[in-house]
Amino acid sequence: MNKNIHHEFSYQSRELGIQIEDTLGDPPDYKNYARVITSLVGEFSRGIEIDDVNLLSFALADYLRFDDPAGLLMQCKQYEGGNPSKVIEMVSCTDREAAKALATVAAKNPDLARKAIITAFLFKNPKHWSDEDNSLEELEAEEDDKNNIVDDEEKVAPAQDFMDLFDTREDENG
Repeated sequence: MNKNIHHEFSYQSRELGIQIEDTLGDPPDYKNYARVITSLVGEFSRGIEIDDVNLLSFALADYLRFDDPAGLLMQCKQYEGGNPSKVIEMVSCTDREAAKALATVAAKNPDLARKAIITAFLFKNPKHWSDEDNSLEELEAEEDDKNNIVDDEEKVAPAQDFMDLFDTREDENG
C-alpha cells in the first residue's frame, strides 16, 4: 500500500468496492443499482443527516469528476483534520442533483464531504495509489509463500486431547 495514503482511506475505498459489488449483485442488476444511487443522492440533497463516509461516496462516485488528481492524492495522507474546502474545490459533479447533494453535505458536514470525495477518488483511481508489484518474480514469490504455508500446515499433528475425542475404546484415554 502507498505510504502516502492513510490506512483508513485505503480501507474505506476497499469497502466502497464491496458495497458496490453487493448492490449490483450477481448477475449485475444495473436498474437496482441506479435506484439505490438515485435514492441516496436524493436523501443527501434533501439534507438528511447520514453520517457515513461510504454511503456518501457510494452515492457520488459515479458523478464526481476529479479535476485535480494530484491535489487529491496529496490530501490522502490525513484521515482526520484535513482541509475540506480545498478538497471540495478539486472536484465537480456531472449531475445537478449530485452536485446539490455534495453542496448540502459540504455545508452541514464538510469533513464528511472531504472524506467521501477522497474515498471515491481512491476507488475510481486505483492506479494512482496502488503500489502492488505484479511482476513475475513477485507473483512467483507469493506462490512459493502460499505453498510453504500449506506444507507447514500438513506437518502439524493433532494434539492428544483432540485425538481422545474420537477414541471410542474408552480404555486408558489418559
